[in-house]
Amino acid sequence: MSKRVLLAAPRSFCAGVDRAIEIVERLLAEHGPPIYVRHQIVHNDHVVRRLERMGAVFVDSEDEVPAGEICVLSAHGVAPAVREKCERRGLRVVDAVCPLVSKVHAEARRYADSGHLVALVGHADHVEVIGTRGERPDATVVVESPEEAARLDSDGRPVAVISQTTLSLDDVRATVDALEERFGTLRRPAADDICYATQNRQDAVKRLAEEATLILVIGSQTSSNAQRLVEVARNAGAAAELIDGESELPAGVPRHEVIGLTAGASTPEQLVEATITRLAALGYGEVEEITVAREDVHFRLPREVAAQ
Repeated sequence: MSKRVLLAAPRSFCAGVDRAIEIVERLLAEHGPPIYVRHQIVHNDHVVRRLERMGAVFVDSEDEVPAGEICVLSAHGVAPAVREKCERRGLRVVDAVCPLVSKVHAEARRYADSGHLVALVGHADHVEVIGTRGERPDATVVVESPEEAARLDSDGRPVAVISQTTLSLDDVRATVDALEERFGTLRRPAADDICYATQNRQDAVKRLAEEATLILVIGSQTSSNAQRLVEVARNAGAAAELIDGESELPAGVPRHEVIGLTAGASTPEQLVEATITRLAALGYGEVEEITVAREDVHFRLPREVAAQ
């Protein structure tokens, strides 16, 4: 039996990541360096290093951006207090926040302003969750697990639930079920907060795990959605490893006849191609693409770069 690679589709960049990177590239082309970016524009080290070579400067806080300079807000979103501080300091803000994240921010405001306690399901230390909670911090509580949901005290307020976009329906289901068990019917958005790209990439990994005994996920350690792809693969019964797409492959790869390959939503396709080349050198000459969904989502660029 020949060694095979099953290649997940969809994989790699989602529409929000594509948009954020294009914004920084266009600003650099139009204005020249430096272009300051608050936080990593997306959670991928390869992308960040490439943009740094072009002249992007990544900072942890808007306080590090010189007055009057351009400050790009990353795809993950920020709290209103950050935007207010940028305005006070005279920074020229360009919004690269994913529109799906902006939608969740709007929901947080709407629910809080109508008297609800907003239960935000996600990881408390994730930059997206920090930004979303910042919309209405006094009316929003982060719920990380079913156990936390079971202990939540709403102080008599009705509960509305929203979630971190980079978690799948499977990721949040148990926690939302626990909230429902505790509080009864929850207010929730008409459409799911879950990012289409997160769900599609996890569904593809589950399909790979039906045949592949090892699944390689290309992404950075800082990428929440890439880390979750590894967990999904393992939960589906396959061995799984997170790789960066630039270093050598794990030593145990040749022991597997069928290998699954995918990439997180912030991982460029060129790292997938480089990994396929490395696998071919190990005898994995047959590559079969496994498609679980078609993606044709595109987001408009902000007016600051749209006319370029």
